[in-house]
Amino acid sequence: MPRGALVLPALAAVLLLVWLGGQAVRRGWLKLPATPSADPRLAIVQTLAIDPRRRLHLVRCDHGHVLLLTGGANDALLRWPADQPT
Repeated sequence: MPRGALVLPALAAVLLLVWLGGQAVRRGWLKLPATPSADPRLAIVQTLAIDPRRRLHLVRCDHGHVLLLTGGANDALLRWPADQPT
């Protein structure tokens, strides 16, 4: 049997397995792992280079912001309340 004759049945088998997997997930027979939250609790909002050694980082933690100064002899942390709705 030529190799080309096996391509179509193999493609049909793969598509059938993909369809069966989709049906299993849709009907609840197969549970997928939970996806991480779309809004992570900790994120770097912006970074600014002060000089070659020091950087200023604006970090969002939950719904507040933290300003970090890193790279010097002493790192500094300044926290302020969450943004107020306007």
